Amino acid sequence: MKPRALALIILLCATFLTVSCSKQEGPVREAISHKDDYQQAYIYGFPMIAAYKAMYEFTIDKTNPQYKAPFNIIWNDSKTFTPKDTAIVTPNADTPYSLLEMDLRTEPQVICVPRIEKSRYYSVQLSDLYSYNVGYIGSRTTGNDGGCYLVAGPNWKGETPADIKKVFPIETQFAIAIFRTQLFNAADMPNVIKIQKGYSAQPLSAYLKQPTPPAAPPIDWPAFNGDDPFKLQFPKYFAFLLQFCPENQQDHEIRAKMAAIGIVPGQPWDESKLSEAQKAELALGVKEGFDAIDKRVSQLGKLINAWQVGAAQGNRSYYKGDYLLLAAAAKAGIYGNDPEEAMYPLTRKDGTGAELDGSKHSYTLTFAKGDLPPVNAFWSVTMYDGKTQLLIENPINRYLVNSPMLPGMKKNPDGSLTIYIQKDAPSADRKANWLPAPNGPIYMVMRLYWPKEPPAPSILPPGDGTWKPPAITVAK
Repeated sequence: MKPRALALIILLCATFLTVSCSKQEGPVREAISHKDDYQQAYIYGFPMIAAYKAMYEFTIDKTNPQYKAPFNIIWNDSKTFTPKDTAIVTPNADTPYSLLEMDLRTEPQVICVPRIEKSRYYSVQLSDLYSYNVGYIGSRTTGNDGGCYLVAGPNWKGETPADIKKVFPIETQFAIAIFRTQLFNAADMPNVIKIQKGYSAQPLSAYLKQPTPPAAPPIDWPAFNGDDPFKLQFPKYFAFLLQFCPENQQDHEIRAKMAAIGIVPGQPWDESKLSEAQKAELALGVKEGFDAIDKRVSQLGKLINAWQVGAAQGNRSYYKGDYLLLAAAAKAGIYGNDPEEAMYPLTRKDGTGAELDGSKHSYTLTFAKGDLPPVNAFWSVTMYDGKTQLLIENPINRYLVNSPMLPGMKKNPDGSLTIYIQKDAPSADRKANWLPAPNGPIYMVMRLYWPKEPPAPSILPPGDGTWKPPAITVAK
């Protein structure tokens, strides 16, 4: 927040307190503060607003460069994400994506996947509008034999067709399915495209060849402009989104607090009705809420060799009402996987605790012989701009190093593997192991897909596993 804005907030708050405490006729009535309510509402709503940002850009705003496809239509990407993809932070660049934003208001969607060879990892992550992970279809959970699965919204009460392998109940009326299909190398892309063409989604009525139910009413979607929804306009967007989220008993208390400050599902938010003192409280609540989320991100997991190793994603029962943890997960990288599906060690620092900065240093990351990340599928190390958490432009269009690249990489004489992290190209004999860095702050994320379970070397349980990510060191 800019100093002038903060000064205005302080001045407004001082004015509010002065007026409240000045000499008055009759009994003095203590003003009721809702700053903490605004802060809690901001934390509770942050993941939903982040989810709406992705939904709006992917599915609603056809003029947006991030637009993919309408609701209930699978969009397949025949490439991995690049710096031009900015709808979500810390995008995964080592598996081609398929995305399906689902409108479940009138009937369920049936997702079918083809048979996929056993050696290829894939997953279909199902997440609701809160950004909770609801469940998975894929190599780890349902296998590679293929089949059809039903995704049902909160209003569905029908019978499950006999040939449906599993039903995934969703407690919000909108949800997203994120397909990840392993790409072995550039020449493998045609095989991935063939698999993607085998993914399908259709309404239950079409699957059963029955009449289509009446369409749900059209929605007047509020435009997602800049960062306003994450700032003082958050109550407007939050109240709009809540109408698609029937109240869960776990949220009853915080929903009641939100209603008390005028954030009511489906009802318009009118900031003009707030007094100057209330606007000041709203501003403070937003600032303190954002700061709390930011701080919680920095505390995710345990610090191991300057990598934060922990788990921040899961279903509703995983969070146990910890809305701040859910918000931190959304800020760190919305739609991350459950730890059993993938682990995400992340860092901004080298092994000494100094901030990583490509404009000041070159770095190395070395895995000892026999100590590569222990996974059932594959692993990667991805580079991001430390300011934006987005992928960075570089002369070789390489945004990560991953295990499928190992045959083309050069090992050290002792059998260890060193990755060279720097903004400028290294010598020719090291270029195969080069991970280009930005000319400034660095943010790095490991991805360990389908991590091995203990007692074998494992990163699980999160933060307490026997395998430790090695420290990043300044190059000598």
